[in-house]
Formats: sequence, C-alpha cells, structure tokens
Amino acid sequence: MNITLVFFLGLIIAFVGVIPPGLLNIAAAKISLKEGYSRGIMFSIGVCIIVLVQTYVAAIFARYLSNHPDIIDILQRVALVIFVLITIYYLVFAKKQTKSEAVENIKSKHSRLFFGMFLSSLNVFPIPYQAYMTITLASFGWLTFDITSIAAYVAGSAMGTFVMLYVYIFFFDKIKNKRFTSQKNMNYIIGTITGIIAIVTLINVLMEL
Repeated sequence: MNITLVFFLGLIIAFVGVIPPGLLNIAAAKISLKEGYSRGIMFSIGVCIIVLVQTYVAAIFARYLSNHPDIIDILQRVALVIFVLITIYYLVFAKKQTKSEAVENIKSKHSRLFFGMFLSSLNVFPIPYQAYMTITLASFGWLTFDITSIAAYVAGSAMGTFVMLYVYIFFFDKIKNKRFTSQKNMNYIIGTITGIIAIVTLINVLMEL
C-alpha cells in the first residue's frame, strides 16, 4: 500500500471530522484571537499530540477487530443505525438556531501546549470514529495494518487535525458572523457528512452479504 495515499486518507478523514464547530477548534480560535497566534498554534500542537495517541489506539483496536470479522459485521450494522439516526436528527429535527457554545474563558496559567493536550484527552470521540474509518478503509483494501501504514495514517490524522485547527485560527474572526457558520447550517453540514458515511457503510454491508 502506498504510504503517501494512506497519509492523505488519514489527513482527509481527520480534517472532515474536525470541520463542525466544537470545543477544540473553537478554543483554538478563541485563544489565538485573545492571546495571540503563537499560543493558538501551541494549543493546536497539544491537541494533535493526543490525536496521535488516540488514532494509534484506534488503529490497533481496528487491527484486532479485523481478525474477528463476526464482531466487525455486528459493529458495522450498529454503526449504520447510529449514523442514520444522527443524519435524521441533524437534517430534520435540529433546525432551531442556537448560539454557538464557544469557550469564553480559557485563560490558564499552564502552557497552552498542555492545555491543548488536556482538552483533547477529554474528547474521546476520535477513537471510535477512527477505529470505524480504519476498518472501513481496510475493507476496501485501501489500508493495511502493518506498522508503516499505521504510522502513515496516524501522522496523516494528526496533520489533518492541525490543518483544520489552523483554518479556524486564521479565519474564525472573518467567518464567525457569516451565514454558513450559523448553528442551523452547521447542522445541515454535519447531517450531510454523517449521511455520506451512512451510505458508504450501507454499501459495505451489502457487499458482504
């Protein structure tokens, strides 16, 4: 497997996963706006250090699951139901305009690097997300679970996360009042992303029947 391709797959998947406004990207943007660019970058680096660990754990877990196809089949079907429900929620029910829950008071005496690591460690969503995505990539033959491929994928995931945080840091002040960043429109974006994942999962399940 071409490790460059694996790297960019990891980058794209992590990039997409961090697009919706959340605690980490909003915190990175706020720190940069209030305390300066360098602190925002250090915070982002701290986040990415934890992402490296989380993605590696997810890949190892996915490798274990790949040796137990019966468990994978069950998880794929459960994931399909979850993604469909999430898609329905964001596209149909989550239409009300709400204020973004940005981090207003994020000043700390500690280094922004460690603050980024701490905040990222509280966010465990990347582990099941990356585990599922690596299993899906492996099922299509786009990823193998050898050390080189795992390392390339993990590095790509960290880079994808950093790139998205970087985008938030430099463009948040310009786009925060734009229409497409409203909660309603972000709901549609999230719903579309989970819908695409649900379709891919459904295709994968049907192919294995």
